[in-house]
Amino acid sequence: MHSAKIGLALGSGAARGWAHIGVIEALEEAGIRPHVVCGCSIGALIGAAYVAGRLSEVKEWALSMKWRQMVGMLDIRLTGGGLINGKTIARKLEQLDINAPIESYDIAFAAVAAELSSGHEVWIRHGRIDDAVRASIALPGILSPVAIEGRWLVDGGLVNPVPVTACRALGADVIIAVNLNADFFEARGSATAAMQSRRLQPEPAHKGASTLPTGKVDDIALRLLQPGTSAPGYFAVLITAINIMQDQITRSRLAGDPPRVLLMPAMGALSPLDFNRASEAIEEGRICVEHALPALRRAIKLTPVDL
Repeated sequence: MHSAKIGLALGSGAARGWAHIGVIEALEEAGIRPHVVCGCSIGALIGAAYVAGRLSEVKEWALSMKWRQMVGMLDIRLTGGGLINGKTIARKLEQLDINAPIESYDIAFAAVAAELSSGHEVWIRHGRIDDAVRASIALPGILSPVAIEGRWLVDGGLVNPVPVTACRALGADVIIAVNLNADFFEARGSATAAMQSRRLQPEPAHKGASTLPTGKVDDIALRLLQPGTSAPGYFAVLITAINIMQDQITRSRLAGDPPRVLLMPAMGALSPLDFNRASEAIEEGRICVEHALPALRRAIKLTPVDL
């Protein structure tokens, strides 16, 4: 019998992306190991960590994430195409040793981004894996775009939030896709209610280096993250608007090129800004895989070649 070449498509979803850690851990425990990993945005970050053999380190980092560390990573500036420069995130990837050339890893990997000048979908398959991740997570209006090979790239969720097509192009027979946003609106009733459901209570922020005057960056960051008492905050509006767009794109792309198994963790209680709730997200990823194991095992046994 032909052995299935398994592809794992990890979707976008900001903080909900910690669920990818639980998904991968549960798949591994079930003996399901992908040969191809393609990620978009936070999916690119977690996928890169897995390919680089650093998933446990990223999990430890995620579980330790508090408001103080989160705000400290927001190197806010008012120029450069985004509120956040992203250098702090890039340094973190380097510290975690997620920075080798993509082609040097045993598992095939691609990070999905969008070219700013043309809107074209870009699959980053060569060069430093941390650069690929940094481009894939460059959410417009928040993280500044990244220049790779003369092209300015932004978040891949603008074009392909759950990159099934990239997995298929890299030779996967059986594709397992993870859509983190299937219940984004259903669980909340409306986009506005989604970001007002829980008032954030951040810890005292870390006074880190910034391009803004000392003491100002933390105040600005907290004001941007904090939802208002009568209206959503800046990040809330921006991320919810992007989720509306990505939801429509995801439905269309998955209808046209469906995966063999679609995993949809129940993420309703988690906002895309809840980076400090990794434990809950990881657990939801695990539960989702456990429920889907019969379908996963059938899919891997019956490859397209066998059919």
